Amino acid sequence: MFTLRKSSDRGHANHGWLDTFHSFSFADYYDPKNMGFRVLRVINEDRVAPGAGFPKHPHRDMEILTYVVEGALAHSDTLGNSAEIRPGEVQRMSAGTGILHSEFNPSKTDPTHLLQIWLLPEAQGLKPGYAQAPFAERFQQDTGLALAASRDGREGSVSLQQDVDLYVGKPRAGEKVRLSLRPGRAAWVQMIKGAVTAGGVALTAGDGLSVIDEAVVDVVSTEDAEFLIFDLP
Repeated sequence: MFTLRKSSDRGHANHGWLDTFHSFSFADYYDPKNMGFRVLRVINEDRVAPGAGFPKHPHRDMEILTYVVEGALAHSDTLGNSAEIRPGEVQRMSAGTGILHSEFNPSKTDPTHLLQIWLLPEAQGLKPGYAQAPFAERFQQDTGLALAASRDGREGSVSLQQDVDLYVGKPRAGEKVRLSLRPGRAAWVQMIKGAVTAGGVALTAGDGLSVIDEAVVDVVSTEDAEFLIFDLP
């Protein structure tokens, strides 16, 4: 079963320095019908103004992934990590028992476009941690997908404290990518750019698609596209 979550149905807030869309309930946006999907709790699409960002703030018991679409994001945390995240990389921060962190757009002229993703961890009270890794050179010829995050950190992906595989798709117009799902698994497709069809459903930028009780997810691009696919327990 394929269920579309239109971009226009997402929550939205514009704070001047931050223009943000929420696929699921977050902050002041509350929709009891959209509290997450399986262990996927948050997908926020953010555009951060030059020189602006999120000052140091706390998190607990959450796996937080950052995917930069355009620009860069400077990260700092109380574990001593300091890094910039750019397109072609993914960052994972395990909040665990508690962590303070900040993110800023380091550019004085260009905005940063990113997706922030929260996953429920497999247990509470886990050890906080941080990882960052590129995926841009790991697209597989057989599937057309690159593994960006996984529970076991295979293929050079960042490791997660949850049984989730996160794939990136960047097909050109007319190309197809395929994700095979094991019995009992589900998927979420999050569009970033371009246009595709998946399960006969047309998707454009910002759209989401939940997939339940399907063995295969075929995504066919109708124009150059960029999207994420979550393989979920």
